[in-house]
Amino acid sequence: MEILNTQLSLPEQHIDFENKWVLHEELFPGDFKVVHAPVDQHLLCQPYNRKGLFKISLHHGHNRMYYDDKVIEYKEYAILFSRPNMVYRFEPIGKQYPGYFCVFKEHFFDQFAKISDYPLFKPGVSPLIEITAAQMELFTKVFKQMENEMAMDFSYKYDVLRTQVLQLILDTLKLQPAAQLYPRESSSSIRIANCFNELLEGQFPILTTSSRMHLRHPVEFADTLSVHVNHLNRSLKEVNNKTTSQLIADRIMQEARILLQDTDWNVMEIAWCLGFEDLAHFFKFFKKNGHATPSAFRKTLVV
Repeated sequence: MEILNTQLSLPEQHIDFENKWVLHEELFPGDFKVVHAPVDQHLLCQPYNRKGLFKISLHHGHNRMYYDDKVIEYKEYAILFSRPNMVYRFEPIGKQYPGYFCVFKEHFFDQFAKISDYPLFKPGVSPLIEITAAQMELFTKVFKQMENEMAMDFSYKYDVLRTQVLQLILDTLKLQPAAQLYPRESSSSIRIANCFNELLEGQFPILTTSSRMHLRHPVEFADTLSVHVNHLNRSLKEVNNKTTSQLIADRIMQEARILLQDTDWNVMEIAWCLGFEDLAHFFKFFKKNGHATPSAFRKTLVV
Protein backbone atom coordinates (compact mmCIF):
# COMPACT_ATOMS: atom_id res chain seq x y z
CA MET A 1 0.00 0.00 0.00
CA GLU A 2 2.81 2.44 -0.78
CA ILE A 3 0.44 4.61 -2.76
CA LEU A 4 -1.25 5.67 0.47
CA ASN A 5 1.76 7.81 1.32
CA THR A 6 1.75 9.59 -2.02
CA GLN A 7 1.65 13.37 -1.69
CA LEU A 8 -1.17 14.97 -3.63
CA SER A 9 -0.32 17.97 -5.80
CA LEU A 10 -2.13 20.61 -7.82
CA PRO A 11 -3.26 19.41 -11.26
CA GLU A 12 -1.30 21.02 -14.11
CA GLN A 13 -4.44 22.52 -15.69
CA HIS A 14 -5.65 24.31 -12.55
CA ILE A 15 -6.59 27.88 -13.51
CA ASP A 16 -8.38 30.45 -11.42
CA PHE A 17 -10.28 33.02 -13.50
CA GLU A 18 -10.18 35.72 -10.84
CA ASN A 19 -6.50 35.13 -10.09
CA LYS A 20 -5.64 35.43 -13.75
CA TRP A 21 -7.16 38.88 -14.01
CA VAL A 22 -6.88 40.39 -10.57
CA LEU A 23 -4.98 38.58 -7.89
CA HIS A 24 -1.67 38.06 -9.68
CA GLU A 25 -1.47 41.75 -10.46
CA GLU A 26 -1.23 44.65 -8.06
CA LEU A 27 -4.45 46.58 -7.73
CA PHE A 28 -4.25 50.10 -9.07
CA PRO A 29 -3.69 52.87 -6.51
CA GLY A 30 -6.88 53.19 -4.51
CA ASP A 31 -7.44 49.41 -4.47
CA PHE A 32 -9.82 49.35 -7.39
CA LYS A 33 -9.80 47.60 -10.74
CA VAL A 34 -12.27 47.14 -13.60
CA VAL A 35 -11.92 44.39 -16.21
CA HIS A 36 -13.65 43.55 -19.48
CA ALA A 37 -13.80 39.76 -19.12
CA PRO A 38 -13.50 37.43 -22.10
CA VAL A 39 -15.50 34.27 -22.67
CA ASP A 40 -14.06 30.99 -21.39
CA GLN A 41 -16.40 28.14 -20.49
CA HIS A 42 -13.73 26.29 -18.48
CA LEU A 43 -12.76 29.30 -16.42
CA LEU A 44 -16.37 30.07 -15.57
CA CYS A 45 -16.49 26.85 -13.54
CA GLN A 46 -13.68 27.81 -11.20
CA PRO A 47 -14.53 28.72 -7.59
CA TYR A 48 -13.98 32.24 -6.32
CA ASN A 49 -13.03 33.02 -2.74
CA ARG A 50 -10.78 35.98 -2.09
CA LYS A 51 -10.35 37.45 1.36
CA GLY A 52 -10.87 41.18 1.54
CA LEU A 53 -12.28 41.79 -1.93
CA PHE A 54 -15.72 42.94 -2.95
CA LYS A 55 -16.72 42.22 -6.53
CA ILE A 56 -19.50 43.34 -8.87
CA SER A 57 -19.83 41.48 -12.15
CA LEU A 58 -22.07 41.47 -15.21
CA HIS A 59 -22.91 38.11 -16.78
CA HIS A 60 -24.38 37.35 -20.19
CA GLY A 61 -25.27 33.73 -20.96
CA HIS A 62 -27.30 30.81 -19.61
CA ASN A 63 -25.72 29.72 -16.30
CA ARG A 64 -26.24 28.15 -12.93
CA MET A 65 -24.59 29.73 -9.91
CA TYR A 66 -23.79 27.66 -6.81
CA TYR A 67 -23.30 29.37 -3.46
CA ASP A 68 -24.00 28.40 0.13
CA ASP A 69 -26.40 25.45 -0.26
CA LYS A 70 -28.32 27.22 -3.02
CA VAL A 71 -28.47 27.05 -6.80
CA ILE A 72 -29.64 29.97 -8.94
CA GLU A 73 -30.23 29.59 -12.66
CA TYR A 74 -30.60 32.51 -15.02
CA LYS A 75 -31.28 32.41 -18.74
CA GLU A 76 -29.45 35.43 -20.15
CA TYR A 77 -28.46 38.50 -18.08
CA ALA A 78 -27.48 38.90 -14.42
CA ILE A 79 -25.48 41.10 -12.08
CA LEU A 80 -23.59 39.60 -9.13
CA PHE A 81 -22.50 41.24 -5.87
CA SER A 82 -19.95 39.14 -3.99
CA ARG A 83 -18.51 40.01 -0.61
CA PRO A 84 -15.17 39.00 0.95
CA ASN A 85 -14.86 35.25 1.62
CA MET A 86 -18.02 34.39 -0.27
CA VAL A 87 -17.38 31.15 -2.14
CA TYR A 88 -19.30 30.47 -5.33
CA ARG A 89 -18.97 29.02 -8.79
CA PHE A 90 -20.74 29.16 -12.14
CA GLU A 91 -21.78 26.27 -14.34
CA PRO A 92 -22.25 27.38 -17.97
CA ILE A 93 -25.29 25.82 -19.64
CA GLY A 94 -25.56 27.70 -22.93
CA LYS A 95 -23.46 30.05 -25.01
CA GLN A 96 -21.44 32.62 -23.06
CA TYR A 97 -20.69 36.24 -23.94
CA PRO A 98 -18.11 38.75 -22.65
CA GLY A 99 -18.92 40.68 -19.50
CA TYR A 100 -17.42 43.09 -16.98
CA PHE A 101 -16.37 42.99 -13.36
CA CYS A 102 -14.81 45.37 -10.86
CA VAL A 103 -13.07 44.53 -7.60
CA PHE A 104 -12.27 46.72 -4.63
CA LYS A 105 -11.49 46.60 -0.93
CA GLU A 106 -13.73 48.04 1.76
CA HIS A 107 -11.30 50.81 2.61
CA PHE A 108 -11.61 52.05 -0.98
CA PHE A 109 -14.81 53.67 0.32
CA ASP A 110 -13.37 55.02 3.60
CA GLN A 111 -15.10 58.31 4.57
CA PHE A 112 -17.27 57.94 1.48
CA ALA A 113 -19.69 55.12 2.28
CA LYS A 114 -19.91 51.99 4.43
CA ILE A 115 -20.06 49.56 1.54
CA SER A 116 -20.66 46.45 3.65
CA ASP A 117 -23.86 47.99 5.04
CA TYR A 118 -25.64 47.74 1.70
CA PRO A 119 -28.04 44.76 1.69
CA LEU A 120 -26.65 43.24 -1.53
CA PHE A 121 -23.42 42.42 0.32
CA LYS A 122 -25.09 40.82 3.34
CA PRO A 123 -25.60 37.10 4.03
CA GLY A 124 -29.23 36.08 3.64
CA VAL A 125 -29.77 38.31 0.60
CA SER A 126 -29.41 36.78 -2.86
CA PRO A 127 -26.15 38.11 -4.38
CA LEU A 128 -27.28 37.40 -7.95
CA ILE A 129 -30.06 39.40 -9.61
CA GLU A 130 -31.44 38.53 -13.02
CA ILE A 131 -31.84 41.63 -15.19
CA THR A 132 -33.37 42.57 -18.53
CA ALA A 133 -31.56 43.38 -21.78
CA ALA A 134 -32.26 47.10 -21.23
CA GLN A 135 -30.86 46.96 -17.69
CA MET A 136 -27.83 45.05 -18.96
CA GLU A 137 -27.20 47.84 -21.46
CA LEU A 138 -27.39 50.50 -18.75
CA PHE A 139 -25.06 48.62 -16.39
CA THR A 140 -22.61 47.92 -19.23
CA LYS A 141 -22.53 51.63 -19.95
CA VAL A 142 -21.50 52.31 -16.34
CA PHE A 143 -18.67 49.77 -16.56
CA LYS A 144 -17.46 51.35 -19.80
CA GLN A 145 -17.46 54.72 -18.05
CA MET A 146 -15.33 53.16 -15.30
CA GLU A 147 -12.86 51.91 -17.92
CA ASN A 148 -12.61 55.37 -19.42
CA GLU A 149 -12.23 56.98 -16.00
CA MET A 150 -9.38 54.63 -15.07
CA ALA A 151 -7.47 55.76 -18.17
CA MET A 152 -7.80 59.46 -17.30
CA ASP A 153 -5.18 61.59 -15.60
CA PHE A 154 -7.58 63.24 -13.17
CA SER A 155 -6.83 63.89 -9.52
CA TYR A 156 -10.34 62.98 -8.38
CA LYS A 157 -11.01 60.05 -10.69
CA TYR A 158 -11.36 57.62 -7.75
CA ASP A 159 -14.17 59.74 -6.36
CA VAL A 160 -15.86 59.41 -9.74
CA LEU A 161 -15.30 55.64 -9.64
CA ARG A 162 -16.82 55.43 -6.16
CA THR A 163 -19.95 57.19 -7.37
CA GLN A 164 -20.16 54.81 -10.33
CA VAL A 165 -19.91 51.75 -8.07
CA LEU A 166 -22.62 53.22 -5.85
CA GLN A 167 -24.74 53.82 -8.94
CA LEU A 168 -24.54 50.09 -9.74
CA ILE A 169 -25.51 49.20 -6.18
CA LEU A 170 -28.36 51.68 -5.85
CA ASP A 171 -29.81 50.99 -9.29
CA THR A 172 -29.83 47.27 -8.48
CA LEU A 173 -31.43 47.84 -5.09
CA LYS A 174 -34.32 49.54 -6.87
CA LEU A 175 -34.98 46.26 -8.70
CA GLN A 176 -35.34 44.24 -5.49
CA PRO A 177 -38.47 44.01 -3.30
CA ALA A 178 -37.83 45.36 0.20
CA ALA A 179 -38.76 42.03 1.80
CA GLN A 180 -35.86 40.33 0.00
CA LEU A 181 -33.37 43.01 1.03
CA TYR A 182 -34.08 43.07 4.75
CA PRO A 183 -34.37 39.54 6.15
CA ARG A 184 -35.67 39.17 9.70
CA GLU A 185 -33.15 39.71 12.47
CA SER A 186 -31.79 36.56 14.05
CA SER A 187 -29.60 35.73 17.01
CA SER A 188 -25.82 36.03 16.86
CA SER A 189 -25.47 32.25 16.87
CA ILE A 190 -27.86 31.87 13.94
CA ARG A 191 -26.06 34.57 11.95
CA ILE A 192 -22.70 32.90 12.56
CA ALA A 193 -24.15 29.50 11.68
CA ASN A 194 -25.59 30.90 8.44
CA CYS A 195 -22.26 32.48 7.48
CA PHE A 196 -20.42 29.27 8.31
CA ASN A 197 -22.86 27.25 6.23
CA GLU A 198 -22.45 29.67 3.33
CA LEU A 199 -18.68 29.25 3.40
CA LEU A 200 -18.89 25.47 3.73
CA GLU A 201 -21.57 24.84 1.10
CA GLY A 202 -20.07 27.39 -1.26
CA GLN A 203 -17.20 24.98 -1.88
CA PHE A 204 -19.55 22.36 -3.35
CA PRO A 205 -20.41 20.70 -5.62
CA ILE A 206 -16.92 19.91 -6.88
CA LEU A 207 -17.33 19.87 -10.65
CA THR A 208 -13.82 19.26 -11.99
CA THR A 209 -10.60 17.62 -10.84
CA SER A 210 -8.98 21.08 -10.81
CA SER A 211 -11.35 22.37 -8.12
CA ARG A 212 -10.32 22.06 -4.49
CA MET A 213 -11.70 22.86 -1.05
CA HIS A 214 -10.11 26.00 0.35
CA LEU A 215 -11.46 25.78 3.90
CA ARG A 216 -11.31 22.48 5.80
CA HIS A 217 -10.44 23.18 9.41
CA PRO A 218 -12.42 24.97 12.16
CA VAL A 219 -9.71 27.57 12.73
CA GLU A 220 -9.75 28.46 9.01
CA PHE A 221 -13.50 29.08 9.12
CA ALA A 222 -13.15 31.06 12.35
CA ASP A 223 -10.41 33.27 10.90
CA THR A 224 -12.45 33.87 7.76
CA LEU A 225 -15.49 34.84 9.84
CA SER A 226 -13.35 36.95 12.24
CA VAL A 227 -14.52 35.08 15.33
CA HIS A 228 -12.67 32.95 17.87
CA VAL A 229 -12.79 29.26 17.05
CA ASN A 230 -14.38 28.51 20.44
CA HIS A 231 -17.13 31.05 19.80
CA LEU A 232 -17.76 29.51 16.38
CA ASN A 233 -17.96 26.06 17.92
CA ARG A 234 -20.42 27.18 20.62
CA SER A 235 -22.63 28.92 18.07
CA LEU A 236 -22.76 25.91 15.77
CA LYS A 237 -23.38 23.56 18.68
CA GLU A 238 -26.26 25.76 19.82
CA VAL A 239 -27.88 25.92 16.37
CA ASN A 240 -27.04 22.51 14.88
CA ASN A 241 -26.22 20.42 17.96
CA LYS A 242 -22.96 19.48 16.25
CA THR A 243 -19.41 20.76 16.58
CA THR A 244 -17.60 22.60 13.81
CA SER A 245 -15.44 19.58 13.09
CA GLN A 246 -18.48 17.29 12.86
CA LEU A 247 -20.26 19.57 10.39
CA ILE A 248 -17.16 19.84 8.20
CA ALA A 249 -16.55 16.09 8.31
CA ASP A 250 -20.19 15.32 7.48
CA ARG A 251 -20.11 17.55 4.41
CA ILE A 252 -16.75 16.25 3.19
CA MET A 253 -18.03 12.71 3.62
CA GLN A 254 -21.20 13.53 1.69
CA GLU A 255 -19.19 14.96 -1.20
CA ALA A 256 -16.74 12.06 -1.12
CA ARG A 257 -19.60 9.58 -1.56
CA ILE A 258 -21.05 11.64 -4.41
CA LEU A 259 -17.72 11.79 -6.25
CA LEU A 260 -17.03 8.09 -5.75
CA GLN A 261 -20.51 7.24 -6.98
CA ASP A 262 -21.05 9.71 -9.81
CA THR A 263 -17.59 10.24 -11.36
CA ASP A 264 -14.87 8.06 -12.81
CA TRP A 265 -12.16 10.07 -11.05
CA ASN A 266 -9.50 8.01 -9.32
CA VAL A 267 -9.31 8.07 -5.53
CA MET A 268 -6.18 10.22 -5.57
CA GLU A 269 -7.97 12.93 -7.55
CA ILE A 270 -10.97 12.85 -5.20
CA ALA A 271 -8.73 13.06 -2.15
CA TRP A 272 -6.91 16.09 -3.55
CA CYS A 273 -10.18 17.86 -4.44
CA LEU A 274 -11.39 17.35 -0.87
CA GLY A 275 -8.28 18.99 0.55
CA PHE A 276 -6.33 15.94 1.73
CA GLU A 277 -2.56 16.13 1.41
CA ASP A 278 -2.08 12.38 0.98
CA LEU A 279 -4.13 9.26 0.38
CA ALA A 280 -3.40 7.78 3.80
CA HIS A 281 -5.29 10.58 5.53
CA PHE A 282 -8.21 10.31 3.11
CA PHE A 283 -8.48 6.53 3.58
CA LYS A 284 -8.33 6.93 7.36
CA PHE A 285 -10.97 9.69 7.31
CA PHE A 286 -13.32 7.76 5.01
CA LYS A 287 -13.04 4.52 6.97
CA LYS A 288 -13.64 6.32 10.27
CA ASN A 289 -16.76 8.09 8.98
CA GLY A 290 -18.03 5.55 6.45
CA HIS A 291 -16.88 2.25 7.98
CA ALA A 292 -15.23 1.21 4.70
CA THR A 293 -12.38 2.32 2.48
CA PRO A 294 -13.17 4.52 -0.55
CA SER A 295 -12.29 1.65 -2.87
CA ALA A 296 -14.54 -0.78 -0.99
CA PHE A 297 -17.39 1.74 -1.01
CA ARG A 298 -17.06 2.22 -4.76
CA LYS A 299 -17.08 -1.55 -5.35
CA THR A 300 -20.41 -1.86 -3.52
CA LEU A 301 -21.91 0.50 -6.12
CA VAL A 302 -21.00 -1.75 -9.04
CA VAL A 303 -24.00 -3.80 -10.14
